[in-house]
Amino acid sequence: MILARLSERTNLPFYEERVDLACAFRWTARLNMHEAVANHFSLAVNEDGSQFLMNPNQVHFSRIKASDLLLIDANDPETMNRPDAPDPTAWGLHGAVHRHCRHARCVMHVHSIHATVLASLADSTLPPIDQNSAMFFNRQVVDPHYGGLAFEEEGARCAQLLSDPKIKVMIMGNHGVMVIGDSVADTFNRLYYFERACETYIKALWTGRPLRTLSDEIAEKAASEMDDYPGQANRHLAELKAILDEVEPVYRS
Repeated sequence: MILARLSERTNLPFYEERVDLACAFRWTARLNMHEAVANHFSLAVNEDGSQFLMNPNQVHFSRIKASDLLLIDANDPETMNRPDAPDPTAWGLHGAVHRHCRHARCVMHVHSIHATVLASLADSTLPPIDQNSAMFFNRQVVDPHYGGLAFEEEGARCAQLLSDPKIKVMIMGNHGVMVIGDSVADTFNRLYYFERACETYIKALWTGRPLRTLSDEIAEKAASEMDDYPGQANRHLAELKAILDEVEPVYRS
């Protein structure tokens, strides 16, 4: 009944997309993968990807609702003059990616702990040491050129690194991680597993013992199988929404 009332009151454009994104924000906070009121997610809502939804400036992920999300045009030079202008670094990064990478329908950027530890290593590549990390074999790129806060120049460079549609994760050296995908479900699922894989890798390094690294052949086989695994990402997000529907349905409003 509560969900029905929320839906009746909501005449927002791209409502279901907003609900998916609001769920992803709130669950990211529950997993402690957010950082205060920083970090940002976006979702393209038109064919060429130039229009996208994004979180409002400096709002905690755990409080974001469907109606809070900004509708942004990547080609609008007046975006930062809006009264509800987004975070400047969010505009710099996400505007550039949506402007130049049509295949990046959803973009998630966080400073999650284990991915950021990986980004701080001299070699920030995630090796295939288990099934989760094998998912990212030949599907990641490292940006080693941290140059301060990610304004528009930084965003353009990052967009170039994501120009190959096979690359789904960018480890941002000395910074964090950016994950792209076809939908909120696809991208959030990848973000979740990347952080889990980084945690396993970092803890394996703690032991100081040699790693059992998968061969390139097996790693690519596992990655390809996971690419084609049916329905998991959609079910993952559906289950998270079902939990939030029970305990905090206001995320839909």
